[in-house]
Amino acid sequence: MTAPSNEQIRDAVSKEYAGRVRGVLASIEEEVPLFEATGCCSAPVAEEAPSCCGGDAGTDAQVTRIAALYSQDEVADLPSTVTDVSFGCGNPTAIAALQPGQVVLDLGSGGGIDCFLAAKMVGPTGKVYGVDRTPEMIALARKNAAKVGATNVEFRLGEIEELPLESESIDVIISNCVINLAPDKDAVFREAFRVLKPGGRLQVSDMVWKRAAPPELKSDLEQWAGCISGALLESDYVAKIRAAGFADVTSDAREYELGKGLATTNVVATRPGTALSPGRCC
Repeated sequence: MTAPSNEQIRDAVSKEYAGRVRGVLASIEEEVPLFEATGCCSAPVAEEAPSCCGGDAGTDAQVTRIAALYSQDEVADLPSTVTDVSFGCGNPTAIAALQPGQVVLDLGSGGGIDCFLAAKMVGPTGKVYGVDRTPEMIALARKNAAKVGATNVEFRLGEIEELPLESESIDVIISNCVINLAPDKDAVFREAFRVLKPGGRLQVSDMVWKRAAPPELKSDLEQWAGCISGALLESDYVAKIRAAGFADVTSDAREYELGKGLATTNVVATRPGTALSPGRCC
């Protein structure tokens, strides 16, 4: 089977995630959704429903609703339009050690849950940016920001491979199981390096393989959208981050039970240089 092009991958991923929020957007205001969706992602996610991200690539690994990964205290004040349509494989804000006044960027911000949690940590003197390529996700995230009163959060439509942000404007970059969805990960890490201030940190959760993935997965667009096909070998993932210029790169990949090599990892890296004082991005 012929491998899909980068644009085919991006379009498939966007269509999948647009479908996940169409019901929620329709419940907020009456409008015609831009995309049709089928399968388990065509309606709002029920409280007890498992994630439909993950696929069946011979593993039991699944990306889950992010809300299940946080303590109840962390998400108690967030509406269901945030918690029920946010998916991930880790808790980047917990490992990011965010400080008041910092400027934070969330790659693939979805409905906004990690942005809103980060906004609490950086406080009114800080700023949080969320970037997502799916218009429906951006629309929902902006509505959610108004709901929760997050005045220090801004959502921008764009590619994480070509970030709509100024160079050296960010203190900390977070991401929750999104970089695996990007077909050009070298560009993602180069862009992350560009927008980080000297001394800035990249701290993300993602999916990786501990051993070589079945080659047929690379041609499966459904598994791309399911966070499986785009996952790299852990060693390749780390190598690409180093190649972008980052230092002090660490990864703590933990294989899923019966995951056949698929793992979740928290990755930490630093842009070399002297850390600047926290400040608001222009």
